[in-house]
Amino acid sequence: MGAGGIGMAALERYFLDNGKKVAGYDRTATDLTRALEKEGVEISYTEDPATIPAYCRDKRDTVVVYTAAIHESEPILKWFIEGGFEVMLRAKALGIVTRNSKALCFSGTHGKTTTSSMAAHILQVSGIGSNAFLGGVLRNYGTNFLLSKTSPYSVVEADEFNRSFHELSPYIAVVTATDPDHLDIYGTYENYLESFAHFTELIHPDGMLLIHTGLKLKPRAPQGVTTYTYSIDQGDFHAARVRKGNGEITFDFIAPDGEIKDVKLGVPVAINIDNAVAAMAVCWLIKVPAQAIKEGIATFKGAKRRFEFWMKEPGEHGHVVIDDYAHHPSEISASIKSVRDLYPGRKLTVIFQPHLYTRTRDFAPEFARALSQADECYMLPIYPAREEPIPGVDSELIMKDVTCPVKKVYTKENLLSSIHLLNFDILLTVGAGDIVDLLPQVCEEVKKQKR
Repeated sequence: MGAGGIGMAALERYFLDNGKKVAGYDRTATDLTRALEKEGVEISYTEDPATIPAYCRDKRDTVVVYTAAIHESEPILKWFIEGGFEVMLRAKALGIVTRNSKALCFSGTHGKTTTSSMAAHILQVSGIGSNAFLGGVLRNYGTNFLLSKTSPYSVVEADEFNRSFHELSPYIAVVTATDPDHLDIYGTYENYLESFAHFTELIHPDGMLLIHTGLKLKPRAPQGVTTYTYSIDQGDFHAARVRKGNGEITFDFIAPDGEIKDVKLGVPVAINIDNAVAAMAVCWLIKVPAQAIKEGIATFKGAKRRFEFWMKEPGEHGHVVIDDYAHHPSEISASIKSVRDLYPGRKLTVIFQPHLYTRTRDFAPEFARALSQADECYMLPIYPAREEPIPGVDSELIMKDVTCPVKKVYTKENLLSSIHLLNFDILLTVGAGDIVDLLPQVCEEVKKQKR
């Protein structure tokens, strides 16, 4: 239930690869649901229990897994609950699936998709492999799930939404960031931090905790757990001699008991130095050979929608279009900084689609400050995801405090019809909603201007 969710897709692929029949429901068809259907998942887009396949109607051999976005009053889920089926949240199913492995769990307000994806790719390159359950489609493999019948490791993106990561049993837990988020769930920043503190309590007594330096989090790892710190430039694991130039970033990886020289980032943006240090540290701690770690980072192509180039015209004045999943103020700031690093002195246009009414309400001033770092800012209406509208909360709540000299709120339709008038140089689209669906048409409009 919620078969089109990126996290759910990894579980569906896991069960398919283990010879199970898999069926599901989602509200709308997407590229991901169509891919899953081709792989063997039978997906319905109708809220009617009559669409449940015959092989899923016996409670003796059927498990029903649903995402937190699916309400228990939804007709199909309600049918299963009233029929006495075993019903569980996706997070619980993921916890069960990974419990008998050494789970490498990557948590944090932001950075967890990239760091977990990097670690999974390093393990793949090394030949050790893993069962990886990721929150983004890896461009190296075209999937967000990697399977290994022999590896002792699972790589898990540990999501704090709805306290999902409390279902996991980490061998190594990583905490990348604890900036406040999901206050619709947690109420206060203190509760949010407490949730991460509890997550650290779940680490195996012989396990490890890797935590970014400078966080407000006070971890409560069990006795026997070894704690390490990391960041770009300090901590037990860090980068040294960072060199940028000719579209490349190279650095030396420093560990408490060694180093790896001249590591080249496969996706050369500044924030990925931090992400790479975290992923490399985890792989170093489980004794992955240094050469495999170095090769893995160099050949990592990134996850889709994580600072993904859609257009990169040649020449110093060519148009550039970049898409990023950033949906938190600090993520947007980091994304803009990365663009400024890559293209100093060029005009930067940002198109932002806010994600969730509650997040917009809770962080409107912070969003405005982040977006004001652009030269031009355009915004789309809020993508509601699982939420109902909140009176007085819309994109204008953010836009009124944005200080860019050029700014405007567009509908999707008006934006597409106006792209040829925007005259951008570097375009960055940000948001966790469906803004990515506009990019093929945006790029096509740009190409028309060149003809």
